This record gives sequence, structure tokens and C-alpha cells, in this order.
Amino acid sequence: MATIPRPVRAADRSHAVVIGAGLAGLTAARALADAYERVTVLDRDTLPAEPAPRRGVPQSRQLHVLLARGAQALEELFPGFLEELLAAGATRADTQGEAHWYLDGHLLRPAHSGVISYGASRPQVEHHVRARVAALPGVTIREGTEVLGPVTTPDRGRVTGIRVRPRAKDTKDTKETEEETIPADLLVDASGRGSRAPVWLEELGYPRPRQTRVRADVVYVTRHFRREPHHIGGRSGVALVPFPGLPRGGAIVSEREDRFAVVLFGLLGEEPPADEAGMLAYAESLPGPDVAEVLRTAEPLNEPVRMRYPASARHHYEKLDRHLGGFLVTGDALCSFNPTYGQGMTAAAQQAIVLRALLARDRDTGGLPRRFFRAAAKVVDTPWLLAAGGDLRFPEAEGRRGPADGLLDRYLTRYRAAASADPVLGRTFLSVAHMLQPPTRLMSPGHVLRVLRAPRRAGGPVGAES
Repeated sequence: MATIPRPVRAADRSHAVVIGAGLAGLTAARALADAYERVTVLDRDTLPAEPAPRRGVPQSRQLHVLLARGAQALEELFPGFLEELLAAGATRADTQGEAHWYLDGHLLRPAHSGVISYGASRPQVEHHVRARVAALPGVTIREGTEVLGPVTTPDRGRVTGIRVRPRAKDTKDTKETEEETIPADLLVDASGRGSRAPVWLEELGYPRPRQTRVRADVVYVTRHFRREPHHIGGRSGVALVPFPGLPRGGAIVSEREDRFAVVLFGLLGEEPPADEAGMLAYAESLPGPDVAEVLRTAEPLNEPVRMRYPASARHHYEKLDRHLGGFLVTGDALCSFNPTYGQGMTAAAQQAIVLRALLARDRDTGGLPRRFFRAAAKVVDTPWLLAAGGDLRFPEAEGRRGPADGLLDRYLTRYRAAASADPVLGRTFLSVAHMLQPPTRLMSPGHVLRVLRAPRRAGGPVGAES
């Protein structure tokens, strides 16, 4: 690795560089803008001027939903953001009162919950966040830039810059493709699942972080349809969650008042087709009729798009005994989740809030990596428990299971059935799924009593109206 022989003071906050202009990178830049004189965000893509999918975010064509905790986090980082998103056409809904949820084949009993989610496409959310970040004093977003690797002090103890070059496809002048070093007091890697941070650390003589993986081999297909008032009884969305014995699922989200995003997904060898007849047959095999109804009656607005996601992966930077000074990792580069749980944007925004709090509390950046990774690990714990635990319910899923997992799974299986009749249980389940409450809330004494008192086949037949 190259070095810059310029010593960096522990409290030097002149220039921070972020790798990646996705949601994790943009929210990190927002946090850094309060503490650094200048912030530069680097991205390989040419960024669209309007909301549109882009190559560097392949999941941007798929269904997304902004969980309740993620909405709160973005509002905290960008006051007025949610009203701005709604004004641009996004939707807002009570997740229990205005949507159908099928858990283990049981229809969760609809009721007002106060758990509010927002329907918007990933490009729409990212576009508005990017505009907010670009307007911040001292922040520059530099597109079409390929990152080559960090630059350090001679003893390799601390980052002092990043080596970059323009992407060849973005310039016809070969002279402009020469390598450049951008000085940096802090480098944040938010480059996603393809992050090279573990390789960079190893090349610099640091240990690679230990990785935990849960392999579920998710395949999902998204298509958009015109939304009309009669569809799914006027509700805003539907979620049919896979369960052992039926590793298939689907969802509908109102991205706008006149537009649905519909996704079909399968785990562990189940692959939804991408043709109309095949998608309809797949949807008809699900416990509830809602997705099939939309596929059968709504006008398609584009072609189906398929994506594969082999495994959730968590990189345990918090367990390293040595850290490269001035170097952080966030977002999917730190921990990526099975996307069917919808946790990625929320976890990224929460990590940015943690970073902002740490920078505001302590001017000494010397120990920032250790403090940040420990705090970020606590943020990641809850969504990881939910996503990994959900996938490990399937015996075929590859991953480490604990001795108490079987007992816990049996309890939660009864909980899901009971929630089809008890709206209090349903509200708590959704509060946990939307990361507003810790998973332990599902096992509070009052909730355990409600589960045990519920009839084993609570809620009656799947699909029955409340």
C-alpha cells in the first residue's frame, strides 16, 4: 500500500471521505458534515438527476419499504424529510390497520397499531436523501470514481488518504484515468456487499474480521402494477411470510397512490418464475389471495426483474483487537441482511445516528473505530437476530444454531398463530419487525400468557376477513 508521510493529529477533522453514495454512504456523510470541515462522497456510478435505478445498486429495481424505525431515523437526520417524501408521491400506512400480514399462513388480525411505514421506491428515497446531502455546506458528491485503496502513514497505523481514478467508461481522455490520491483524516467504507475492506486490512497487516453467514438462497422477482381503489380491498399492502413447509412468500407495497410494487420470493431452491402465467401460478400457491388478485387484475407497468441473494453476512469488526486508525465500515459492508425483511435502509440510517453521536461526544478521533464498531454492533444485533433467526427456522438453511433455538421457535410459532386472533400480539410483532421494540418484548410475561391462553388454531381459516 502507498503511504503519505504526513502525520495526522488525533483530533484532526479537516476532511472525511465516504466510499459509496448509496443510502449508507449518504447518511454517513450527513453525520460527518456536522464534525468535519469538508466531506467527499465517492461513487463509481454516474448518478441520475431524477429518481431512477442505477447499476451500482442492483436491488434498486426491487420492492422496498421504509420501516417505521428507519423513517424515524431519516427524519432525525433530515428534519422534514418524511413530508418531502410524501409530497413527492410516497405513501404512508398503519402496518396493521391498513395491510394484511400472513404469518405461518395465519392472517394477522387487522387493528390500528400506530406502527407507520412508508411506501416508496428505493430510487425515490435515495434521490431525496442525496439531494439533502448535496445541499449541505462542505459536502461534495463525486461520481464516476473508482476507488483503488487506502493510503496510510508509514507505520500503517492510520489512514491518510484514498487512491482513486475516474472510471474508464466515464472518460475518453486516457490522461484523466491517471491515479489520484485524495487526502483524508477519516475514511468510511459504505460500498456495500462488495466491500474490499477485509482485503485492504489484510494487506496492511491487520486481521480480517470474523464473518457470520446464514445461507438461505433467496430469489425474488419484482414487477410494478397500476393501483386502483378496488385492489386488495383498498388496503395499502400485503405481506405473506415464508415458513417451514412453504418456503415461498410475496408482498405488495403501494409506492404511490397509483402504483403497486409486487414481489414474489422463494428460499432454499424455490424460484419464482418471471413470466406472467408462472408468476400467477406461484402467487396462487401462497396462503392468501391478495397477491394473485393483483397479478390477475392489475395493469402491469414494466417487465419483471429477478435478483438473487445467497446469504446474509455479518462482519465482526467489533471483535478485532487492532483497528486501522481513521477507518470505519458501515451499511451492507458491515452487515447485510436477507432483503425480504426490509431492514437494510433502517440499519444504515441508525448507524449514521450512532456515528454522529460519537463525533459530537468526543473530539478525540484516535479511538473512534473501536467505539464506532462496538456501538454499530449493538445497532445490528436486533435486525440480525430477526433476519438470521427467521431464516434458521428452515432446517435446510446453513448457519449456526444455538441450543435454545428450538424452544424459542416453538414459542414463536404459537405466537404467530395467536396473533391472528389477538391484535395486541400482532401490534407487538410488527413493532419488533419495524425495530421499534426489542425482540425480548415478544416474550414479556403478559405476552406469554396471551399466547398460552390462545386457542391452538386461533383466527380461523387463512384469508378470512376481520
